[in-house]
Amino acid sequence: MTGGLLLLVLGAHQAGPALAAVRGDGPHGTFTAVHADCFEHHPGKQICTWLGNFRSYDGRVLRREITLYDPQQDTFTAGRTVRAFDTGRPDHVYGEGGSREWVTVVLLLVLGVGLLARPLLRRRPREAARPPMPNGSAAGPALPGS
Repeated sequence: MTGGLLLLVLGAHQAGPALAAVRGDGPHGTFTAVHADCFEHHPGKQICTWLGNFRSYDGRVLRREITLYDPQQDTFTAGRTVRAFDTGRPDHVYGEGGSREWVTVVLLLVLGVGLLARPLLRRRPREAARPPMPNGSAAGPALPGS
């Protein structure tokens, strides 16, 4: 039950930013890739995230050493500039395609509700109490001639 509550809180906390990313809310501008931060996911497969600078079109927002959330990061090189927007998340900005983080949020919420509801769904109605059987009837019906 605690796990379900934790998933609900986590999903609710992430819902606002995930919806902002879907809608493209926030200042729009450009992201310029500076360097890739890579790690080996498993032997022979690296996963890289690009860090760089975001500047809004109106020049009011400038964020340095910020991560870009964009599915096309694999094609980036240092110095490449792409359109992006800033939802205010502390750790990253989004490419113009937005994100599908809402899928994770929905899964967290559904799993949280499921875990919270599980004890209620597992309860089974008790069988109605059977009236006591009269003496001798437990052996079955009497046979003729007995």
